Order: sequence, then structure tokens, then C-alpha cells
Amino acid sequence: MVKVGLLSDTHGYWDDRYQTYFESCDEIWHAGDIGAAAVAVRLNQLKPLRAVYGNIDGQPIRSVYPKTLIFGIEDVTVLMTHIGGYPGRYEPSIRKDLYEHRPQLFISGHSHILKVMHDKSLKCLHINPGAAGKSGFHQVRTLVRFTIEAAVIKDLEVIELGFR
Repeated sequence: MVKVGLLSDTHGYWDDRYQTYFESCDEIWHAGDIGAAAVAVRLNQLKPLRAVYGNIDGQPIRSVYPKTLIFGIEDVTVLMTHIGGYPGRYEPSIRKDLYEHRPQLFISGHSHILKVMHDKSLKCLHINPGAAGKSGFHQVRTLVRFTIEAAVIKDLEVIELGFR
């Protein structure tokens, strides 16, 4: 069993509550637009960090984190990228990977809009954790926590950090 703390679009912003909410997690996943290497370093000091770079991330972050990350955890295949779209409206650049790898969990960021949707055709859960930082048009900053046990994704929690 693995408990995951998920965030995206920090845009270089650090909130001490990341530590509070991710303390009980086994891993932290960041779906891009980290914004500053210092944010990734601090997250990785809390828990092991899996991350992808986003469109605003510069070379220091791009040299450490990939554009797309595909991995297995428990009995779940995960595909994570920053610009991915959502079921019925996937970004064209990610469709090939989605249909080739057929993940059970697809994670993306970029839109700053919190979404949790099931894709019936891919038999896949899509999560966009919204934006945890202060830059952007979103009104409320959000994080997500969930558990993966064997092949089951469960106990999903949305955490609101307040207005940006």
C-alpha cells in the first residue's frame, strides 16, 4: 500500500502546509510547472518525489525531471505529464502514450482546474490536482491525496489550501 500526495502548478511557490498534508504520505508526485528547483528540493526532503516538468520550467528542472513519466506502483501503471488534457479531450501529443501503455492512472496538470474523471474507453482514472501555487486564474489552491493498494486507487481526498 502506498499513500500519495499529488500537486501541480506550484509556479515556484512554497506553502508550509505541503509538509503538513504530505507528512502521512509515502511519496509526493508533482505534475509539472514546479517553477523553482528549490520547491522540488524541499518536496524531496519531505518524501521521495516523482515529478515531470511543465511548460514554465527552465533547464535546471528539465535536466532532472522528464516531460512524461510512466511507471508501475503496486499493481497500477501510472502515466504522468504536465499538458495532458482529460478524457474525451486528450492533448494530441500524449494520446500515443495513453493508448500504447494503457495506464490505470493518468495524471496531468496545466489547466489549474481540479478534475477527477474516469475514462471508460481506456479503463483509466484521470486526476488533475488543480494548482497549488498562487500564479494563474484559479480561485482556490488545491492538493490531492490518495492510496494505491494492489490494483485499487482509493481514499481520494481533495485538500483546499484557500484562495490564491
